[in-house]
Amino acid sequence: MKILIMPLILVSTILSSMFFIVKNKGQDKIKNIRIDKVLVLKSKREMYLLSNGKKIKTYKIALGDNPIGHKVQEGDERTPEGNYVLDWRNNKSSCYRSIHISYPNAVDVKNAKKLKVSPGGSIMIHGLHPSINWMGSFHTKQDWTDGCIAVSNDEMDEIWDLIKYGTPIEIRK
Repeated sequence: MKILIMPLILVSTILSSMFFIVKNKGQDKIKNIRIDKVLVLKSKREMYLLSNGKKIKTYKIALGDNPIGHKVQEGDERTPEGNYVLDWRNNKSSCYRSIHISYPNAVDVKNAKKLKVSPGGSIMIHGLHPSINWMGSFHTKQDWTDGCIAVSNDEMDEIWDLIKYGTPIEIRK
């Protein structure tokens, strides 16, 4: 039995090392690129990191439970649509890490006032709560947030390192 286990451990270690090297090699290449915009296509459930209009990285995402249409009011579980800014971060978020989207903007506030409702807020790009972290990228198979944009924790680490304060984000249908 020991004779079989040792080769398996050796092969497993080699494969893990190769995966780590390949994964890090790709990350090193994009760390040197300035991300100047984030684009979200809600209908495709994808988020792109852009540099000079070129897609540098694509992420599969989960959205709010009620994803169709623009966020109108607090509690509607929609992800907003429009142009915003990534304006602050929370390294100790209940959903691992989060980057704030500057919703609501002046137009959103004006529209909510007309309807006599609160526009809501606290819309983020975030990772996974510890209770569902085991799901990894499988969390994107269903929309589940309250209006935020969710990625896996590994993806959140990468986004965290690449996105700077003040980066514009455009969220489309």
